Amino acid sequence: MTDSRVILSVKDLVVKFNLRGRVLTAIRGASLDIYAGESLAIVGESGAGKSVFTKTFMGLLDGNGWIDSGSIIYNGEDLAKYKTEDDWIKVRGKEFAMVFQEPMTSLNPLKTIGSQVEEAVVLHRGLKGEEAKKVVIEILTDVGIEEPEKRYYQYPHEFSGGMRQRVVIAIAVACKPKVLICDEPTTALDVTIQAQILKLLKSLQKKHNLTTIYITHDLGVVANIADRIAVMYAGDIIEIGTCEEVFYNAQHPYTWALLSSLPQLGVKGKQLYAIKGTPPNLFNEIKGDAFAPRNEKALKIDFIKRPPYFDVSPTHKAKTWLLDPRAPKVEPPESIKKLCRQWKGDIQ
Repeated sequence: MTDSRVILSVKDLVVKFNLRGRVLTAIRGASLDIYAGESLAIVGESGAGKSVFTKTFMGLLDGNGWIDSGSIIYNGEDLAKYKTEDDWIKVRGKEFAMVFQEPMTSLNPLKTIGSQVEEAVVLHRGLKGEEAKKVVIEILTDVGIEEPEKRYYQYPHEFSGGMRQRVVIAIAVACKPKVLICDEPTTALDVTIQAQILKLLKSLQKKHNLTTIYITHDLGVVANIADRIAVMYAGDIIEIGTCEEVFYNAQHPYTWALLSSLPQLGVKGKQLYAIKGTPPNLFNEIKGDAFAPRNEKALKIDFIKRPPYFDVSPTHKAKTWLLDPRAPKVEPPESIKKLCRQWKGDIQ
Protein backbone atom coordinates (compact mmCIF):
# COMPACT_ATOMS: atom_id res chain seq x y z
CA MET A 1 0.00 0.00 0.00
CA THR A 2 1.29 3.44 -0.90
CA ASP A 3 -0.96 5.39 1.46
CA SER A 4 -2.51 4.66 4.86
CA ARG A 5 -5.42 6.98 4.10
CA VAL A 6 -8.82 5.29 3.72
CA ILE A 7 -10.27 6.46 0.41
CA LEU A 8 -13.49 4.42 0.60
CA SER A 9 -15.16 2.97 3.69
CA VAL A 10 -18.02 0.48 3.41
CA LYS A 11 -19.86 -0.38 6.63
CA ASP A 12 -22.52 -3.07 7.19
CA LEU A 13 -23.76 -2.90 3.59
CA VAL A 14 -26.95 -4.83 2.80
CA VAL A 15 -28.10 -5.08 -0.83
CA LYS A 16 -31.36 -6.75 -1.85
CA PHE A 17 -33.08 -7.67 -5.12
CA ASN A 18 -36.74 -8.29 -5.88
CA LEU A 19 -36.97 -11.38 -8.10
CA ARG A 20 -40.41 -12.64 -9.15
CA GLY A 21 -41.99 -11.34 -5.97
CA ARG A 22 -39.29 -12.77 -3.68
CA VAL A 23 -36.49 -10.86 -1.98
CA LEU A 24 -32.89 -12.03 -2.39
CA THR A 25 -30.23 -10.63 -0.06
CA ALA A 26 -27.12 -10.44 -2.27
CA ILE A 27 -24.87 -8.54 0.18
CA ARG A 28 -25.28 -9.41 3.87
CA GLY A 29 -23.72 -6.73 6.04
CA ALA A 30 -20.33 -6.51 4.29
CA SER A 31 -17.72 -4.04 5.59
CA LEU A 32 -14.46 -3.00 3.95
CA ASP A 33 -11.95 -0.13 4.10
CA ILE A 34 -10.03 0.59 0.88
CA TYR A 35 -6.75 2.54 1.04
CA ALA A 36 -5.58 5.22 -1.39
CA GLY A 37 -3.16 3.88 -4.01
CA GLU A 38 -3.52 0.23 -3.06
CA SER A 39 -4.30 -2.76 -5.24
CA LEU A 40 -7.11 -4.79 -3.66
CA ALA A 41 -8.41 -8.10 -4.97
CA ILE A 42 -11.89 -9.37 -4.10
CA VAL A 43 -12.02 -13.13 -4.65
CA GLY A 44 -14.67 -15.82 -4.35
CA GLU A 45 -16.83 -18.23 -6.30
CA SER A 46 -19.34 -17.07 -8.90
CA GLY A 47 -22.41 -15.73 -7.12
CA ALA A 48 -20.49 -14.63 -4.02
CA GLY A 49 -21.58 -11.02 -4.57
CA LYS A 50 -18.27 -9.55 -5.77
CA SER A 51 -19.67 -7.62 -8.76
CA VAL A 52 -22.83 -6.51 -6.96
CA PHE A 53 -20.73 -5.20 -4.06
CA THR A 54 -18.56 -2.98 -6.29
CA LYS A 55 -21.46 -1.87 -8.51
CA THR A 56 -22.92 -0.10 -5.48
CA PHE A 57 -19.91 2.26 -5.55
CA MET A 58 -21.08 3.59 -8.96
CA GLY A 59 -24.85 3.26 -8.75
CA LEU A 60 -24.90 0.46 -11.32
CA LEU A 61 -27.31 -1.93 -9.60
CA ASP A 62 -30.07 -3.36 -11.79
CA GLY A 63 -33.47 -1.69 -11.51
CA ASN A 64 -34.81 -4.40 -9.19
CA GLY A 65 -31.95 -3.97 -6.70
CA TRP A 66 -31.44 -1.51 -3.86
CA ILE A 67 -29.20 -0.71 -0.91
CA ASP A 68 -31.29 -1.70 2.08
CA SER A 69 -28.95 -0.45 4.81
CA GLY A 70 -25.32 0.41 5.57
CA SER A 71 -23.02 3.16 4.32
CA ILE A 72 -20.44 3.78 1.55
CA ILE A 73 -18.36 6.79 2.62
CA TYR A 74 -16.32 8.54 -0.07
CA ASN A 75 -14.95 12.09 0.28
CA GLY A 76 -17.15 12.61 3.34
CA GLU A 77 -20.34 11.69 1.48
CA ASP A 78 -22.47 8.57 1.87
CA LEU A 79 -22.93 7.12 -1.63
CA ALA A 80 -25.53 4.70 -0.23
CA LYS A 81 -27.90 7.67 0.06
CA TYR A 82 -27.60 8.61 -3.63
CA LYS A 83 -30.89 8.05 -5.45
CA THR A 84 -30.79 9.85 -8.81
CA GLU A 85 -28.60 9.83 -11.92
CA ASP A 86 -27.70 13.45 -11.15
CA ASP A 87 -26.23 12.25 -7.86
CA TRP A 88 -24.24 9.43 -9.48
CA ILE A 89 -22.91 11.50 -12.39
CA LYS A 90 -20.76 13.36 -9.83
CA VAL A 91 -18.72 10.23 -9.10
CA ARG A 92 -19.29 7.87 -12.03
CA GLY A 93 -16.37 8.11 -14.44
CA LYS A 94 -14.72 11.05 -12.72
CA GLU A 95 -14.09 9.38 -9.34
CA PHE A 96 -14.84 5.71 -10.09
CA ALA A 97 -14.39 3.90 -13.40
CA MET A 98 -14.95 0.25 -14.28
CA VAL A 99 -13.34 -2.20 -16.71
CA PHE A 100 -15.73 -5.03 -17.55
CA GLN A 101 -14.81 -8.63 -18.40
CA GLU A 102 -16.18 -8.86 -21.94
CA PRO A 103 -14.76 -6.02 -24.09
CA MET A 104 -16.97 -6.71 -27.13
CA THR A 105 -20.14 -6.01 -25.13
CA SER A 106 -18.56 -2.92 -23.53
CA LEU A 107 -17.86 -1.23 -26.88
CA ASN A 108 -20.34 0.16 -29.40
CA PRO A 109 -19.79 -1.75 -32.69
CA LEU A 110 -21.18 1.20 -34.70
CA LYS A 111 -18.72 3.80 -33.41
CA THR A 112 -15.01 4.20 -34.09
CA ILE A 113 -12.54 3.48 -31.30
CA GLY A 114 -11.43 7.12 -31.23
CA SER A 115 -14.94 8.50 -30.84
CA GLN A 116 -15.69 6.14 -27.95
CA VAL A 117 -12.60 7.14 -25.99
CA GLU A 118 -13.22 10.77 -26.91
CA GLU A 119 -16.71 10.69 -25.36
CA ALA A 120 -15.12 10.17 -21.93
CA VAL A 121 -12.57 12.95 -22.54
CA VAL A 122 -15.27 15.43 -23.63
CA LEU A 123 -17.69 14.53 -20.83
CA HIS A 124 -15.29 14.42 -17.90
CA ARG A 125 -12.38 16.65 -18.93
CA GLY A 126 -14.21 19.30 -20.96
CA LEU A 127 -11.91 19.06 -23.99
CA LYS A 128 -13.13 19.37 -27.59
CA GLY A 129 -12.00 19.07 -31.20
CA GLU A 130 -8.31 18.64 -31.98
CA GLU A 131 -7.36 19.06 -28.33
CA ALA A 132 -9.59 16.13 -27.35
CA LYS A 133 -8.28 14.01 -30.24
CA LYS A 134 -4.69 14.69 -29.20
CA VAL A 135 -5.42 13.46 -25.66
CA VAL A 136 -7.14 10.33 -27.04
CA ILE A 137 -4.06 9.51 -29.15
CA GLU A 138 -1.91 9.86 -26.02
CA ILE A 139 -4.22 7.58 -24.03
CA LEU A 140 -4.25 4.92 -26.79
CA THR A 141 -0.45 5.04 -26.79
CA ASP A 142 -0.46 4.72 -23.00
CA VAL A 143 -2.46 1.47 -23.12
CA GLY A 144 -0.10 -0.06 -25.66
CA ILE A 145 -2.04 0.34 -28.91
CA GLU A 146 0.37 0.69 -31.81
CA GLU A 147 -0.28 3.17 -34.64
CA PRO A 148 -2.90 5.04 -32.56
CA GLU A 149 -3.50 7.66 -35.29
CA LYS A 150 -4.65 4.88 -37.62
CA ARG A 151 -6.46 2.89 -34.93
CA TYR A 152 -8.40 6.02 -33.92
CA TYR A 153 -10.58 5.63 -37.04
CA GLN A 154 -11.11 1.85 -36.82
CA TYR A 155 -14.06 -0.08 -35.37
CA PRO A 156 -14.13 -2.68 -32.55
CA HIS A 157 -14.50 -5.63 -34.96
CA GLU A 158 -11.11 -4.71 -36.46
CA PHE A 159 -9.40 -5.30 -33.09
CA SER A 160 -8.43 -8.57 -31.39
CA GLY A 161 -9.87 -9.44 -27.94
CA GLY A 162 -6.75 -8.21 -26.16
CA MET A 163 -6.70 -4.94 -28.13
CA ARG A 164 -10.40 -4.36 -27.42
CA GLN A 165 -9.72 -4.80 -23.71
CA ARG A 166 -6.97 -2.19 -23.99
CA VAL A 167 -9.54 0.20 -25.52
CA VAL A 168 -11.96 -0.46 -22.63
CA ILE A 169 -9.13 0.34 -20.20
CA ALA A 170 -8.35 3.50 -22.23
CA ILE A 171 -11.97 4.67 -21.85
CA ALA A 172 -11.82 4.04 -18.09
CA VAL A 173 -8.53 5.92 -17.49
CA ALA A 174 -9.51 8.74 -19.90
CA CYS A 175 -11.78 10.08 -17.15
CA LYS A 176 -8.81 10.34 -14.75
CA PRO A 177 -10.62 8.41 -11.99
CA LYS A 178 -9.33 7.96 -8.45
CA VAL A 179 -10.60 4.37 -8.19
CA LEU A 180 -10.44 1.82 -11.02
CA ILE A 181 -12.63 -1.29 -10.65
CA CYS A 182 -11.60 -4.22 -12.84
CA ASP A 183 -14.35 -6.85 -13.03
CA GLU A 184 -12.71 -10.09 -14.24
CA PRO A 185 -10.67 -8.05 -16.76
CA THR A 186 -8.83 -11.07 -18.21
CA THR A 187 -11.49 -13.83 -18.15
CA ALA A 188 -12.25 -13.65 -21.88
CA LEU A 189 -8.57 -13.60 -22.89
CA ASP A 190 -5.95 -16.30 -23.41
CA VAL A 191 -3.15 -16.76 -20.87
CA THR A 192 -0.47 -14.80 -22.77
CA ILE A 193 -2.75 -11.80 -23.30
CA GLN A 194 -3.93 -12.01 -19.66
CA ALA A 195 -0.35 -11.41 -18.49
CA GLN A 196 0.01 -8.40 -20.83
CA ILE A 197 -3.25 -6.82 -19.62
CA LEU A 198 -2.35 -7.32 -15.95
CA LYS A 199 1.08 -5.79 -16.56
CA LEU A 200 -0.61 -2.84 -18.29
CA LEU A 201 -3.05 -2.30 -15.42
CA LYS A 202 -0.19 -2.41 -12.93
CA SER A 203 1.80 0.21 -14.87
CA LEU A 204 -1.25 2.49 -15.23
CA GLN A 205 -1.91 2.21 -11.51
CA LYS A 206 1.62 3.40 -10.79
CA LYS A 207 1.59 6.15 -13.42
CA HIS A 208 -1.78 7.64 -12.42
CA ASN A 209 -1.65 6.74 -8.69
CA LEU A 210 -4.86 4.77 -9.03
CA THR A 211 -6.56 2.81 -6.31
CA THR A 212 -7.34 -0.47 -8.08
CA ILE A 213 -9.97 -3.06 -7.16
CA TYR A 214 -9.79 -6.41 -8.95
CA ILE A 215 -12.76 -8.77 -8.95
CA THR A 216 -11.79 -12.34 -9.75
CA HIS A 217 -12.29 -16.01 -8.94
CA ASP A 218 -8.73 -16.77 -10.09
CA LEU A 219 -6.32 -16.73 -7.15
CA GLY A 220 -3.43 -17.28 -9.56
CA VAL A 221 -4.10 -13.88 -11.13
CA VAL A 222 -4.30 -12.22 -7.72
CA ALA A 223 -0.85 -13.39 -6.54
CA ASN A 224 1.02 -11.06 -8.90
CA ILE A 225 -1.05 -7.89 -8.62
CA ALA A 226 -2.65 -7.51 -5.20
CA ASP A 227 -1.41 -5.73 -2.09
CA ARG A 228 -4.40 -7.06 -0.14
CA ILE A 229 -7.01 -9.78 -0.68
CA ALA A 230 -10.63 -9.78 0.49
CA VAL A 231 -12.30 -13.19 0.36
CA MET A 232 -16.04 -13.06 -0.28
CA TYR A 233 -18.61 -15.77 0.35
CA ALA A 234 -22.42 -15.62 0.23
CA GLY A 235 -22.52 -11.83 0.17
CA ASP A 236 -20.05 -11.17 2.98
CA ILE A 237 -16.29 -10.58 3.28
CA ILE A 238 -15.16 -13.45 5.49
CA GLU A 239 -11.38 -12.87 5.46
CA ILE A 240 -9.11 -9.99 4.55
CA GLY A 241 -5.37 -9.46 4.79
CA THR A 242 -2.23 -8.74 2.83
CA CYS A 243 -1.52 -11.00 -0.14
CA GLU A 244 1.08 -12.97 1.86
CA GLU A 245 -1.21 -13.32 4.89
CA VAL A 246 -4.14 -14.71 2.91
CA PHE A 247 -2.01 -17.02 0.76
CA TYR A 248 0.30 -18.34 3.46
CA ASN A 249 -1.58 -17.91 6.74
CA ALA A 250 -5.25 -18.28 5.73
CA GLN A 251 -7.60 -18.78 8.68
CA HIS A 252 -11.11 -19.29 7.28
CA PRO A 253 -12.04 -22.81 6.09
CA TYR A 254 -13.49 -21.33 2.90
CA THR A 255 -10.16 -19.62 2.11
CA TRP A 256 -8.46 -22.99 2.74
CA ALA A 257 -10.87 -24.59 0.27
CA LEU A 258 -10.25 -21.90 -2.37
CA LEU A 259 -6.48 -22.25 -2.04
CA SER A 260 -6.69 -26.05 -2.14
CA SER A 261 -8.44 -25.70 -5.52
CA LEU A 262 -5.36 -24.09 -7.09
CA PRO A 263 -4.12 -26.31 -9.96
CA GLN A 264 -0.53 -25.74 -8.73
CA LEU A 265 -1.36 -27.79 -5.63
CA GLY A 266 -2.62 -30.74 -7.66
CA VAL A 267 -0.80 -34.07 -7.66
CA LYS A 268 -0.11 -35.82 -10.96
CA GLY A 269 -2.52 -38.70 -11.51
CA LYS A 270 -4.95 -37.51 -8.84
CA GLN A 271 -8.20 -35.62 -9.27
CA LEU A 272 -8.02 -31.87 -8.56
CA TYR A 273 -9.60 -30.72 -5.31
CA ALA A 274 -13.15 -29.35 -5.57
CA ILE A 275 -15.20 -27.69 -2.84
CA LYS A 276 -18.07 -29.98 -1.89
CA GLY A 277 -21.67 -28.80 -1.89
CA THR A 278 -23.10 -25.55 -3.23
CA PRO A 279 -23.36 -21.97 -1.92
CA PRO A 280 -26.45 -21.20 0.20
CA ASN A 281 -29.75 -20.02 -1.24
CA LEU A 282 -29.74 -16.26 -0.65
CA PHE A 283 -33.55 -16.12 -0.79
CA ASN A 284 -33.47 -17.78 2.63
CA GLU A 285 -32.26 -16.38 5.94
CA ILE A 286 -28.78 -17.71 6.69
CA LYS A 287 -28.09 -18.74 10.27
CA GLY A 288 -24.58 -18.99 11.62
CA ASP A 289 -21.57 -19.27 9.30
CA ALA A 290 -22.82 -19.45 5.68
CA PHE A 291 -20.00 -21.88 4.82
CA ALA A 292 -20.79 -24.30 7.66
CA PRO A 293 -22.86 -26.84 5.59
CA ARG A 294 -19.86 -27.29 3.22
CA ASN A 295 -17.24 -27.30 5.98
CA GLU A 296 -16.18 -30.73 7.25
CA LYS A 297 -14.54 -29.06 10.26
CA ALA A 298 -17.56 -26.94 11.24
CA LEU A 299 -18.29 -26.48 14.95
CA LYS A 300 -21.78 -26.67 16.46
CA ILE A 301 -21.84 -22.90 16.95
CA ASP A 302 -21.19 -22.43 13.19
CA PHE A 303 -24.78 -23.55 12.55
CA ILE A 304 -26.25 -21.31 15.25
CA LYS A 305 -24.46 -17.96 15.47
CA ARG A 306 -22.77 -15.83 12.82
CA PRO A 307 -19.10 -15.29 13.69
CA PRO A 308 -17.66 -11.79 14.19
CA TYR A 309 -14.25 -10.75 12.88
CA PHE A 310 -11.30 -12.07 14.85
CA ASP A 311 -7.97 -10.27 14.46
CA VAL A 312 -5.07 -12.43 13.32
CA SER A 313 -2.70 -9.44 12.97
CA PRO A 314 -3.17 -5.66 12.64
CA THR A 315 -3.72 -6.17 8.88
CA HIS A 316 -5.40 -9.59 8.87
CA LYS A 317 -8.83 -10.68 10.17
CA ALA A 318 -11.33 -13.46 9.52
CA LYS A 319 -14.92 -14.35 10.41
CA THR A 320 -14.56 -17.87 11.80
CA TRP A 321 -15.31 -19.36 15.22
CA LEU A 322 -12.08 -21.37 14.87
CA LEU A 323 -10.25 -18.19 15.94
CA ASP A 324 -12.22 -17.91 19.17
CA PRO A 325 -9.90 -18.66 22.13
CA ARG A 326 -12.40 -21.27 23.33
CA ALA A 327 -12.44 -23.18 20.02
CA PRO A 328 -10.62 -26.50 19.62
CA LYS A 329 -7.37 -26.42 17.66
CA VAL A 330 -8.11 -27.26 14.01
CA GLU A 331 -5.21 -27.70 11.63
CA PRO A 332 -5.44 -26.43 8.03
CA PRO A 333 -5.41 -29.05 5.23
CA GLU A 334 -2.06 -30.56 4.22
CA SER A 335 -2.17 -28.66 0.90
CA ILE A 336 -2.26 -25.36 2.81
CA LYS A 337 0.67 -26.43 5.00
CA LYS A 338 2.56 -27.34 1.84
CA LEU A 339 1.94 -23.86 0.46
CA CYS A 340 3.27 -22.34 3.70
CA ARG A 341 6.40 -24.49 3.57
CA GLN A 342 7.02 -23.49 -0.05
CA TRP A 343 6.79 -19.83 0.87
CA LYS A 344 9.17 -20.23 3.78
CA GLY A 345 11.64 -21.96 1.50
CA ASP A 346 11.64 -25.26 3.37
CA ILE A 347 10.98 -27.09 0.11
CA GLN A 348 11.68 -26.22 -3.51
